[in-house]
Amino acid sequence: MTTLSKPKPKPTQPDWISKTLAGLLLGLSLAIICSGVLMAILPSMSLAVSGQLAMWLVPLVWLTALSLVYLFASGLRAWIGLGGLNLLALGVWWLLRTGSGS
Repeated sequence: MTTLSKPKPKPTQPDWISKTLAGLLLGLSLAIICSGVLMAILPSMSLAVSGQLAMWLVPLVWLTALSLVYLFASGLRAWIGLGGLNLLALGVWWLLRTGSGS
């Protein structure tokens, strides 16, 4: 009688620490930049309302980035991907800040 061998589950990837750090550090900076973008979009709204919206956007974006970072194939790709998103969001924020002043 032969037994069917079950496929072994994949071991924990060795780069989970790198992915976690990318999600924590770059995810937080992305969340803060997105909050700044929201504040730049809503300059005419009351500061009490727009401040609350921007404040509550930070954990939403940060935890989403921290959750999705494990879908990257490697820790390096997570750092590159989130770093690119940070640069893109920072560029959008800069364009909104310089464009709204003129």
